[in-house]
Amino acid sequence: MHTTLPLLAGMVSTTIFAGSVLPMLVKAVRSRDLSSYSLGNLALANVGNVVHSVYVFSLPAGPLWVLHSFYLLSTGLMLGWYLRWGRGAGRSPNPQDVRSRRITSRGSLLATAAVVPTTENPFRSNIALVPTNAMVRSIR
Repeated sequence: MHTTLPLLAGMVSTTIFAGSVLPMLVKAVRSRDLSSYSLGNLALANVGNVVHSVYVFSLPAGPLWVLHSFYLLSTGLMLGWYLRWGRGAGRSPNPQDVRSRRITSRGSLLATAAVVPTTENPFRSNIALVPTNAMVRSIR
């Protein structure tokens, strides 16, 4: 196959663009926190990609097909995850899930904190062992 400069540039740019999106996908899957995204943006990105597919797939197969397919997949995944997991850690906690924890040092009370369990089912975990984002209510 005779590789031309435009084809080589397409292959390199496809690799760079796809590589720039992968960390976002990995972070979204690990944290399940999509609070920095908006449903409108994700929906419009998907609609735009689907409409743009009519043009892209009318062209001869090449790096653009690979890049566009990757964008279709990644924006589809992000929209699906947003709909499945909601806004993740950006949501306000359910008041029933918030527990109180006393923060002490050598027996002395330092603070009282509102604790939100990070598990899906807070009743399955031991509150003392759950990693939390504690909001201090009072400091002694």
